[in-house]
Amino acid sequence: MAELKYLSGFGNECASEDPRCPGALPEGQNNPQVCPYNLYAEQLSGSAFTCPRSTNKRSWLYRILPSVSHKPFESIDQGHVTHNWDEVDPDPNQLRWKPFEIPKASQRKVDFVSGLHTLCGAGDIRSNNGLAVHIFLCNTSMGNRCFYNSDGDFLIVPQQGKLLIYTEFGKMLVQPNEICVIQRGMRFSIDVFEETRGYILEVYGVHFELPDLGPIGANGLANPRDFLIPVAWYEDRQVPSGYTVINKYQGKLFAAKQDPSIFTVLTAKSVRPGVAIADFVIFPPRWGVADKTFRPPYYHRNCMSEFMGLIKGHYEAKEGGFLPGGGSLHSPMTPHGPDADCFEKASRAKLAPERVADGTMAFMFESSLSMAVTKWGLKTSNCLDENYYTCWEPLKSHFTPDSRNPAGPD
Repeated sequence: MAELKYLSGFGNECASEDPRCPGALPEGQNNPQVCPYNLYAEQLSGSAFTCPRSTNKRSWLYRILPSVSHKPFESIDQGHVTHNWDEVDPDPNQLRWKPFEIPKASQRKVDFVSGLHTLCGAGDIRSNNGLAVHIFLCNTSMGNRCFYNSDGDFLIVPQQGKLLIYTEFGKMLVQPNEICVIQRGMRFSIDVFEETRGYILEVYGVHFELPDLGPIGANGLANPRDFLIPVAWYEDRQVPSGYTVINKYQGKLFAAKQDPSIFTVLTAKSVRPGVAIADFVIFPPRWGVADKTFRPPYYHRNCMSEFMGLIKGHYEAKEGGFLPGGGSLHSPMTPHGPDADCFEKASRAKLAPERVADGTMAFMFESSLSMAVTKWGLKTSNCLDENYYTCWEPLKSHFTPDSRNPAGPD
């Protein structure tokens, strides 16, 4: 196995590139009109956009295809994953478990996801408040599958066997006596090399942080330098049978195939600074003047729920299908962004000052809570657009690994 490289520090603002594509990071901006190597810019948010600087978390990724390019998610077998804390009556007695049995590879293949077992927990996923303890028992690698958790952060503690973890941010090797944290929404796949076992602490609605030092002094407890961050690495391959993305959302498992706002009008605050129970946001007519920038809303995955409605006109990122009187809901960590037609036009447009959204008024209800959809919304209303996902199907790879500087607008 080739030696893996890491950056040092906990909670640092890091930047890295795969050496195969030097200069892949845009210079001086996050969201250029055309990215180096013809990549797609996408933001992954780990906090509300309006959080104070000290708690504001986000990462920019430059992808061969945006994560929104996938088939619809469908519910799959839950296995032993749950968030129902009322399955059995409470037991105040002392509890202890013998070593959890790892399935034998010779009998059945079990990867990290299918080997997840929820042991205990408390709180509520939809209100982003609580925790769960899981055990993972596996004997095979995930192969052409990856996983991401819309509900919370995973702190993974291997006990037997080492984990080679491929994330969107790079690769890391985690062995017994080491831990790793994979934050909410990050996609990852795990290779194992033997029968493997470990523990997971999942937290909803918050992120892990280093404890305060106080009277124990500057050098006590864990230090930021004790933590490592993988450097960027990319993979460009086709999977004829389809690559499967597995999502844990509101405690359920789903699978899909993958071939601060300046417009906030009103806010209902929560007890966390900068995090709202609800914001009411509008997208009124305005001037678009940003130079050298992809001007429509960029591809992103957000820790908030975003319900959008249209009063009149045509919303710039999706001029077809999103109609006055209708709506859309993008749940926490569900990828979204401009449709394929909007992306192609905006990538090639001459960037002169222009009016945006004349005759249009769109709005958004944004919430830190994970909202459940009613039976009426999904079935009875008979208004759900079953083909919404197809607006991203025409997205194609423009990746030019041999050329950092693609041709500009026509």
